[in-house]
Amino acid sequence: MNQLAQCLSSLANDEGYNATHLPGVGIFKASESREREPLCYSQGIFIVAQGAKRVFLEQQVYEYNPENYLVLTLPIPAECETRVSPEEPLLSLLIDIDLSLLHPLVRLFDEHNQTLATGEGGIESRSLYVCPVSEVFAATVMRLANCLHSPLQSAALGRGLVQELLFLILCSEHAAPLFALARHNTHLARLERAMKYMHEHYDETLDVERLATLANMSPSTFHRNFRQMTASSPFQYLKKLRLSRARELLQDQGLRVKQAAAMVGYESPTQFSREFKRYFGLTPQECALYLPP
Repeated sequence: MNQLAQCLSSLANDEGYNATHLPGVGIFKASESREREPLCYSQGIFIVAQGAKRVFLEQQVYEYNPENYLVLTLPIPAECETRVSPEEPLLSLLIDIDLSLLHPLVRLFDEHNQTLATGEGGIESRSLYVCPVSEVFAATVMRLANCLHSPLQSAALGRGLVQELLFLILCSEHAAPLFALARHNTHLARLERAMKYMHEHYDETLDVERLATLANMSPSTFHRNFRQMTASSPFQYLKKLRLSRARELLQDQGLRVKQAAAMVGYESPTQFSREFKRYFGLTPQECALYLPP
């Protein structure tokens, strides 16, 4: 087990997500490999210390492992595969993208004429990308991981170390999507505002016109850019988000199927069960009985 994995292992007592003393930073642990399955990824930075994961989005495959970290500029429903070896669980550091830290960094890059292009096509419009782990980046990650053991160090040093990691990510040649996220008038930034609203109000009736207004786009432009970023239409995205939240309710809170369906915005439990089975390959009842490793 490498040094970073050892450090994270002592902080990850439970399977799945483990919170730390630093808000917005957690550790994910998985002791068994998982076949390709639907997963709703949060916006953030994913740094693997041990094991490997693959993300499948339309025809693209993104692998992140100890040599490559993953950046998601938008929350994305995708499919994921987890690979671990015996006695060595997957251990990864999950860091939320804090816009209050990102914005001043991007302003500094502007002031020093170091900004990457953030046009509306190509790599600038990607919702996720992988980037090689450099020695400097790995050293900063190690310092952040070490400080997570102490509430005092987390409070005193944590945000500064996260900001340092964001700076290093912005310095990479792949960082154009992160610059685009920090700019108020890019398609990516405007879509992020609409998607944040969807995540806060997924149990309500949402229409494309309302979401397009939030993104300051026409409905047709919003629909086209949304699909380009997420590989889903707004309606498909909302459905995947609702079903993912329902799975969490069924497994984590033990709710009945009818209760979970209502809480995520389904009026018909029958329709909910049919779409749940189609998406996850399990009925809601089977999912409630199945506890992931």
